Parts: sequence; structure tokens; C-alpha cells
Amino acid sequence: MDDLGAVQLIRCVKCSAVNRVPIEKIRQRLEPVCGRCKTPLPVLEPVTITDANFFEEVEQATLPVLIDIWAPWCGPCRMVTPIVEQLAREWAGRVRVGKLNLDENPVTASRFRVQSIPTLLLLKGGREIDRIVGAQPKSEIVGRIERAVVP
Repeated sequence: MDDLGAVQLIRCVKCSAVNRVPIEKIRQRLEPVCGRCKTPLPVLEPVTITDANFFEEVEQATLPVLIDIWAPWCGPCRMVTPIVEQLAREWAGRVRVGKLNLDENPVTASRFRVQSIPTLLLLKGGREIDRIVGAQPKSEIVGRIERAVVP
């Protein structure tokens, strides 16, 4: 896939400015900063997805999105968290990784009929292309991402 000139839109956590970051720079592990306030942009960390920002962060994303649906009280969710954080760094520029707190965002969880957590949803254009339920090893999650995303 040729994504020369492709960009990822990243909202600054400090001033809320939307920044256009070339995907190639993300893949090179360069750390972009906000064009307005010069705060480092969170490209190598999972983005927080909510009912309110789902359309903007997921449905309008140019990259496939892996969403970790979790809850703070869930032990297996806490086991998956470090894996999801690693995937955000390792797949930067190829897959956008986000986390959605089930307790705080029941609309999105209901929309995708999430009945058990952790649930990892892989979406493209806002549509589900794969689902992983339960705590799985990193190798299983990576294999599923590769099968769904890599042509």
C-alpha cells in the first residue's frame, strides 16, 4: 500500500489544535509536536476513545483502528493494557490504537454488542472487521491484526 503523503490527524492534549502529522514521520519514530503550542503529540500511545469522539477518532480515521474496550475493575483488562500500549508504538502509522472505558461509554459498547471484556475491536471506516474477546497473548493479537490489515 502506497501511503506517500498520507497523514494522521492528531489532536493536541494541551490546546486542542488538530495537527496533520505525516504517517511516514510516525513510522520513523519521530516525535511530532503541536504546531500551535509545541506540546509533544501522543502518537505512540493509545488514544482515548469515547462515545462523544467515536465518529472523529474512529469513523473518520484514515487508518484501521484497534480499540481496547476495558474497565478499571477488570483484572484481565489490566493484563492486556501493556500489550495494547506496545501495539500502539509498534503499529504506529499502520494502525491507530485506542482505549474505550466500558463504564464511561455505554453507547459505543452497546452499538458493538460488547458482552465481555476485554474486547478488542478492529475497525476500518467505523465498521468491525475483527473481534478478539478475552485476554489473549500478544502473538495472537498481532496475527489477527496482520490478517485483517496487511494486504
